[in-house]
Amino acid sequence: MKTCLVLAATLAGGHGFQHGALRQPRSWTARSPVQMVATPDRETTPKRLANLDKVNLLKVGSNSLREPISSEMANDEIFVSHDAYQILKYHGSYQQDNRELRKRKEGKAWQFMLRLKVPCGDVTPELYRLLDDLSDQYGQGDLRATTRQAWQLHGVLKGDLKTVVSKIMEIGSSTVGACGDVSRNVMTTPAPKVSKPYAYAREYSKVMAELFKPASTAFSELWLGEDKVAKVEYWRKDIDDAGVIAAAKYDNGRGIILPGEAEPLYGATYLPRKFKMAVTVPGDNSVDIYISDIGLVVITDDNDDLLGFNVMVGGGMGRTHNKESTFARAADHLGFVDKDDIMEVCKAILATQRDHGNREVRANARMKYLVHSLGIDAFRSLVESYLGKPIQPWREMVDWKYSDWMGWHEQGDGNLFLGLNIDNGRVKDDGEFRLKTCLRLLTDTYDIGHVLTPTQSIILKDIKPADRSGVEAILAEHGIPLIENVDPLARLSMACPALPLCGLAITEAERVMPTYIERMRTLLNKLDMGSEEIMIRMTGCPNGCARPYMAELAFVGEGVKAYQLWVGGSPVLEGRTGWPYKSKVKDKDWEETLEPLLMYWKTGRLGPTEAFGDFCHRVGQDALVEYASKYAV
Repeated sequence: MKTCLVLAATLAGGHGFQHGALRQPRSWTARSPVQMVATPDRETTPKRLANLDKVNLLKVGSNSLREPISSEMANDEIFVSHDAYQILKYHGSYQQDNRELRKRKEGKAWQFMLRLKVPCGDVTPELYRLLDDLSDQYGQGDLRATTRQAWQLHGVLKGDLKTVVSKIMEIGSSTVGACGDVSRNVMTTPAPKVSKPYAYAREYSKVMAELFKPASTAFSELWLGEDKVAKVEYWRKDIDDAGVIAAAKYDNGRGIILPGEAEPLYGATYLPRKFKMAVTVPGDNSVDIYISDIGLVVITDDNDDLLGFNVMVGGGMGRTHNKESTFARAADHLGFVDKDDIMEVCKAILATQRDHGNREVRANARMKYLVHSLGIDAFRSLVESYLGKPIQPWREMVDWKYSDWMGWHEQGDGNLFLGLNIDNGRVKDDGEFRLKTCLRLLTDTYDIGHVLTPTQSIILKDIKPADRSGVEAILAEHGIPLIENVDPLARLSMACPALPLCGLAITEAERVMPTYIERMRTLLNKLDMGSEEIMIRMTGCPNGCARPYMAELAFVGEGVKAYQLWVGGSPVLEGRTGWPYKSKVKDKDWEETLEPLLMYWKTGRLGPTEAFGDFCHRVGQDALVEYASKYAV
């Protein structure tokens, strides 16, 4: 059963906080029932160890992710080699160079970023206290919430890495699988509601995190010592841990499990590229689920008891400018899977990517390219060949809505939760805005945990109603606004860190996004559109960490102080990407490019509820260009 990896590029062409899409629901045609599925032909299955690129060869020679980290952590250098840098990712760390701290003739200003594994974004008060302390003692004095519901700690020196990682492991947390060619942090709708569907979403997010955790013991050996074992991660108490371990090891004899390998699911080469998963409930697209390699949607019966999951596959954001063989892609609907089969189906999907994904060209190694080149029907058949049974047709669901869960809400158990908007995820003290001090005080005063959201914000949970006024008073004392006082444009926005630490950044993102929001509000006011909301995202390069290609409007770094302008994403992040409207738009005058599009939207939309992204999608690129060509700014 051979697969073709010839790639054909395609560029497909709100979010009010609780409204549905106006476009027709995504259609899905059920295929004919499969009576029998074939076992993969072992003579023609692609060989995972043939024609490997340099990164895959490095993984094979790493002794299950031990070398060359073990050797290099013992030397006196303040940096690691390129090879060690690649393997260090699997341990949750990236080596970074602060371009603004470089000194002439003294080389690069090396430091390390640590990213935690935080399934569901669920953070205990004990863990947050530790991270707050570590950021002051060993980091740069701040923390950053990521777009995948995890914490990042920046500014750690090489000599302090072992201390910091060991402290994180000793408290029952982990950095394992936060980076690298494995299943990354599993995202989940952040609302800490106690209803059954939301509880299932959280449970299975943690199940998937454990199911696909690398088996190598290198992590505890390197950071704790060979005679020590890491404390059991705190999220594992919420799942049938023994059952998940047994499911991970189960071999159905159809090629999912690799006999004799130290990593029975991943193999010595792990996956061709990173692998992202998300879990949510019908109607709640707070997780941006269509960007996932695997997206799971909880399906329940009339009593809210779990039946199974709708499964989507093949989403992904990363691309390269001027390289049409790379592209952003929204996931396809694979079908419905019974709850008893969901772990085995996800293993089969992972095995399909492991064995058939592109390992020769790293830029085309994500599973989205495999799904795209095969088509969803052929990809489904390949998954079924590993599974040994057909996948059922997709179950109909309610329309998607986008909700960020900011502000006050009831959990359903008598307690409240409060969503706090964090501009671009950066938790710091800056003048009268003392967010870092505030979060620590709230954590210590009320002993409450929090949930990190997919939009880099924070939800404080388990708040007693009697404590509401006290929480609001502490927020006010530290200059932290409630959501009613946050501009909707800022609330809907996201930006990646970019300069000065990200080695891939071409230009600014996080540091200029606040001024871009202010400039956009000024432009909307000029056009008498001051009440409008637009989902805007920004990245300093085309790799797409802030998921710009799903947004209604995006600035994608393309040069020094220049951006590629994307339009046409769904306001509820459903089933499509936007497209590049114009390249090389300069930082100083992007308003001249956007004003015609905004005026066209104002005068040409179907009604006041047609969002900017839906309008652009409906009229298309040619109409936008034609209107702009005749518009006088």
